[in-house]
Amino acid sequence: MPKDGPQPVERELPTDESRDLLGLVRDLVQREIKPVAAEQEAAGVFPRETFRLLSEAGLLGLPHPEEYGGGSQPYQVYLQVLEELAAARLTVGLGTSVHSLSCHGLAHFGSKEQRTEWLPDMLGGGLLGAYCLSEPSSGSDAAALRTRAVRDGDDWVLNGTKAWITHGGVADFYTVLARTGAEGAGGITAFLVPADAQGLNAAAPEHKMGLNGSPTAQVHFDEVRVPDTRRLGDEGQGFAVALSSLDSGRLGIAACAVGVAQAALDEALAYTAEREQFGRPLADFQGLRFMLADMATRIEAGRALYLAAARRRDAGQPFARQAAMAKLFCTDAAMAVTTDAVQLLGGYGYTTDFPAERYMREAKVLQIVEGTNQIQRMVIARHVAGPERRS
Repeated sequence: MPKDGPQPVERELPTDESRDLLGLVRDLVQREIKPVAAEQEAAGVFPRETFRLLSEAGLLGLPHPEEYGGGSQPYQVYLQVLEELAAARLTVGLGTSVHSLSCHGLAHFGSKEQRTEWLPDMLGGGLLGAYCLSEPSSGSDAAALRTRAVRDGDDWVLNGTKAWITHGGVADFYTVLARTGAEGAGGITAFLVPADAQGLNAAAPEHKMGLNGSPTAQVHFDEVRVPDTRRLGDEGQGFAVALSSLDSGRLGIAACAVGVAQAALDEALAYTAEREQFGRPLADFQGLRFMLADMATRIEAGRALYLAAARRRDAGQPFARQAAMAKLFCTDAAMAVTTDAVQLLGGYGYTTDFPAERYMREAKVLQIVEGTNQIQRMVIARHVAGPERRS
């Protein structure tokens, strides 16, 4: 390993502008995010000021249109920004991904009038979003959701509970999927609901094994009245909105997973270069060198997979299968890499004095959010083997 420690990732970026952008991100990470990450995560501190800073810097709207305050950056660039943020602190990287996910419905399915009115503040006005699809009784089976929206004149009245909502209770707006028609995917509609809507309340945050700085909570809708002007897309189009959002969001999770894995590898490289046993550094022992080689290979493979999917998205090609593959592979790789990082640090890896154990706890949740890895395998199998035949 170089004497001055692990080196920054060499990135394939399409323009000088994108290279300058990554430089800005790395500078912000070193000044504002990384120095306080461990302390704030241990204390469960939500970094709202960091998100305001990201918004001011234009980093919360990178993949969205410039005419509405976004960055109009290719997805391959946006995802590499996410990776850098997640490597410094997953709460920030994942939060940025969730915010972009919550803007997706408006950006891609909203009318021009809706986008003009709300999207600039969502992308660069200091606001933070949340995405409400899962419910206490419908997680993987999202089409079975029960939150209902009933038409009342020019308004809709929402009742129900959403679960496992990142930024629940701290978001400024919620993209909500609710049932407006019959059972199944065709009866779902999407709405953009402001956080200060009367009757909208969040429960206390869940107590989680990791990602303690990022609040995850149930969000309750009790006779929440929303004007029809806040409906995103057509009635009954909500499930298409949800799937479109999730295809892009899964790439965000994949990039975050690679960031966490890279941070774990960097920690393991630094430790094994400095720690000596039997008169020489741990990094000189072949068995440990092979572990480091496997970790690095998983990270490179995951990065290549999510970037290949992103380039398909940028080119306007179908990418749902590739997004599911990237989410599956990258999050499984992050779990393996972070577990090995703890092992390489030995007893120290199991203590909170080093960040390896935090990376391991954080990697676990990435195998679950935005479609468990079992769901990703179902999605991939449908693409490669066709739909399941039922008797």
